[in-house]
Amino acid sequence: MEKRHFRPYIQNQIVLFPERVDKDIAEDDPVRFISAIVDGLDLEPFKKLYYTMGRSPYHPKMMLKVIIYAYMNNVYSCREMEKRLLRDTHFIWLAGGEKPDFVTINRFRNRVKREINEIFTQLVLLLAERGLISLDVEYIDGTKIESKANKYTFVWRKNVERYRSNLMEKLRVLLQQVDDVIIQDQQAKPEVVEFTPTELTSIVEELKEALDKEPAPETKEAKAEHRKRKKQIKTLEEHRDKLAEYDQRLDQLGKRNSMSKTDPDATFMRMKEDAKGKGLAKPGYNLQIATENQIITDYALFPNPSDTCTLIPFLESFQERYDHLPTTVVADAGYGSEENYRFMEESEMNAYVKYNYFHQEQRPRYKNNPFLPEHLYYNAQENYYVCPMGQHLEFRETTTTKTSTGYTSESSIYEAKNCRGCPLRSQCYKGKEDRRKISVNHRLNSYKQKARTLLTSEKGIKHRKRRSVEPESVFGQMKNNMHYRRFRHFGQDKVLMDFAFFAIAFNLKKVAAQLKKTQENDPLPSQDATSRGKEGVERSETITFTHFKPYLSKNVFSIAA
Repeated sequence: MEKRHFRPYIQNQIVLFPERVDKDIAEDDPVRFISAIVDGLDLEPFKKLYYTMGRSPYHPKMMLKVIIYAYMNNVYSCREMEKRLLRDTHFIWLAGGEKPDFVTINRFRNRVKREINEIFTQLVLLLAERGLISLDVEYIDGTKIESKANKYTFVWRKNVERYRSNLMEKLRVLLQQVDDVIIQDQQAKPEVVEFTPTELTSIVEELKEALDKEPAPETKEAKAEHRKRKKQIKTLEEHRDKLAEYDQRLDQLGKRNSMSKTDPDATFMRMKEDAKGKGLAKPGYNLQIATENQIITDYALFPNPSDTCTLIPFLESFQERYDHLPTTVVADAGYGSEENYRFMEESEMNAYVKYNYFHQEQRPRYKNNPFLPEHLYYNAQENYYVCPMGQHLEFRETTTTKTSTGYTSESSIYEAKNCRGCPLRSQCYKGKEDRRKISVNHRLNSYKQKARTLLTSEKGIKHRKRRSVEPESVFGQMKNNMHYRRFRHFGQDKVLMDFAFFAIAFNLKKVAAQLKKTQENDPLPSQDATSRGKEGVERSETITFTHFKPYLSKNVFSIAA
């Protein structure tokens, strides 16, 4: 019978000279790229968070590498990171053999929840220095991401205000029933319109003090009266606590209409990713991002579900981060408002921002409709419009509207003298009145005309095509490929921290993927080796992984130097 020979199989064998952990890790593996990039970052803000005395903590550079690489591989749980540090060669090499547990990893993330934003800025500036982005053009879009809070923990402003109003009425009735000089003195004050928890506390204390000073009741009627007053004081305390709760809810709501009890910073919004397809409102955040070449350059969270009110504060956050505003802004129709156009014009930006009905205006049915207010002849000198039948629509008045941000917009009202018997009346307007009225916002129309000119230009068409593959692709990769569909923390500060780690990991993963796709024998690119113009429409020339190899060894990525 033939003998079969197998390779030696010894589980507990001892090695005299241990091999390197990274011997099986390829030279162009993204884990080496991540390690080199983090080694070049300035981590002084992290070091200031640690005490100079006590037990030596894990090095923040090692912790940062592990967490970023975990996020790159769709690992967001600290417990799963702990497992990878024991089993995965890449994690073991990054950690240098250290084995921090899940509590330590979570504490590190919470400790650097402010400083991680600076690390994200450093990385973006580094990529701009290498010519991958210009920070001159920004493609902006937003998406709603669900919070960790339970969807049945909603608090609505109207309900809180109604409950509080009913509670005030109960307090007035209760205080009228309490036969006490102290309460009469409180009610005699004309300036007291509503009670506050502090005032109710002082009233309760004085009532208790007055009740304690009274002699002990002896008769049955006196004992019943004593029990009644004690019950009234207890009810007053309950109402005081409930009033304090309502006031706290209103303070947490701020200008919002809703919030979650378990995550007060989250607002109830209608999500596209509704499993039932009914558009149910869920607690979440409005995430705004700016991208260039599919690299995230800025991010922010907002409580309001609409994108219109987020553009100006988002651009201001970009200026605070990079000390300048982008020269070109590209966004969809959700951002096209008079306030936003005015801000971008005063900031000398090229606003490739759509407005409502922009795509409708390109259709022949809209262009050939002579009855629309935009197509009526306007005499600017005498300030009147002319309808297709030749009748003048004279100026009547100016109305003002105020947005939720406090911006005041003016509209002019024009009215015809008499439309009765007009043969074109059925096509002109559908109102029941015999005089047609139109409302015109001249300033907004001027901004729309400028935006229309930019959007229909050659550069505008390129930007519009490019916008559909910029933030939209990032959101698609984030939600579908990296499974980042829901935040895993409570509170806006922790949610921002979590997304900062994700944005860093996303950018590094994107750059590493671009480097790995190209050939290794390409020459080292110069600083000016980009085909992208000032507007940033065209992509930069392909940069290979070997382009970064000299920098990986020499560690010259540090922008702090």
